[in-house]
Amino acid sequence: MLNNEAVQNILPNLKYAHGLFNGLVILLFLYQGWLGLQIRNLRKAGSPPEVKFVRRHRKFGPVFAIIGIFGFIGGISTVYLSEGEIFEHPIHFLTGLTICSLIITTFLVSRKIRGRDSGWRTIHYFNGLLIISLYFFQAYLGISMLF
Repeated sequence: MLNNEAVQNILPNLKYAHGLFNGLVILLFLYQGWLGLQIRNLRKAGSPPEVKFVRRHRKFGPVFAIIGIFGFIGGISTVYLSEGEIFEHPIHFLTGLTICSLIITTFLVSRKIRGRDSGWRTIHYFNGLLIISLYFFQAYLGISMLF
């Protein structure tokens, strides 16, 4: 635990900043998922997906992945600075670690998607659903720690 008074004064604000940042990340991932669903639904219907959706999904995916990982790193940093260890909230930590692992896996899987009927698309889809679901669980855990 740090003893510097200035650092100790900003730590409570870091917890809220971490929560607000990751709230934004959840919204970004929801948008990314919505884009992916638009592409998937058109593809399943036999129609070609709209180019604007595909471009946005491909463009924003890697950026949002990095932002999501930074949210996890920010949480680890905040807890370490305030508590002196990273396992103060083990379920929250492990859920965040799982989300990061799934983000990385989903990114790597997306690089393997080739062709209209690639089996990697299904893995990508279910990983995305799992990421978004875990983000909501993670938000619940985080909010419950504040009160």
